[in-house]
Amino acid sequence: MLKIKLARFGKRGQPHYRIVINEARDKRDGSYVAKVGHYAPTMTPKILEIDVTAYKEWLKKGAQPTDTVAGLFKKFESGTPFPDKKKKLNRKAKAKLAAPEPVEEKPAAKKEKDEKPA
Repeated sequence: MLKIKLARFGKRGQPHYRIVINEARDKRDGSYVAKVGHYAPTMTPKILEIDVTAYKEWLKKGAQPTDTVAGLFKKFESGTPFPDKKKKLNRKAKAKLAAPEPVEEKPAAKKEKDEKPA
């Protein structure tokens, strides 16, 4: 049975993946029948490229996509696979905004230095 799956490439901590057609029981990074795209999750912005016609042809031939590849293909078809996320404030910044501003107290009037102790 043929599978459409991810084959991992790149060095440690910097992976990128090829979307490949492979026998289900073969090794993840072994030889493959065809390459239909690639995915680089560590790049900024993330890169996802899939040859849609080749992908659909392999589906017609009976190849089964893995859950991950099916999800990536669904994102790719949407047109905006990885929309920009809105930045969120961290807990400390939220507390700072929520807390009322402290009222500064005026220092007490200083005694004159000319006075002599009794």
